[in-house]
Amino acid sequence: MKIISTLVLASAALGFAGAASAQFAKPDDAIKYRKNALFVMQQHYARIGAMVSGKVPFNAKAAADNAAIAESMSKLPWSAFGEDTDLGDTKAKPEIWKEQAKFKQAADKMQGEMSKLAAAAKTGNLDSIKTAFNATSGTCKACHDDFRAK
Repeated sequence: MKIISTLVLASAALGFAGAASAQFAKPDDAIKYRKNALFVMQQHYARIGAMVSGKVPFNAKAAADNAAIAESMSKLPWSAFGEDTDLGDTKAKPEIWKEQAKFKQAADKMQGEMSKLAAAAKTGNLDSIKTAFNATSGTCKACHDDFRAK
């Protein structure tokens, strides 16, 4: 039931993502929004990682559910990297705003790999999920290396 509720909330949030950027009352709100979206995405992604690494037993339904949520969440944080959101409680590097095309390309690549992971997870095939998970992890790491402070 929790997963269904989370999916419903994620879907609703996704529907409002385009309008969200115009609705942040202040830069700190945008920072909180993107950090929370990334946190939720990471939590569901990590659940798949635990299965892929053998730390928890593989559960095809749980993998598919978590991949679907992570995929939905992967679309949300980008509207919150607007003007004046480079200051405050953030690990975002200035390169995000200096190299916007490169940042967008990295975000798009991660979203594409996250979609492939969701598709692989729907098959229930652990080997396919592992392959897609590793590819997605590579895009996350590359973006963090370039655009996230330690």
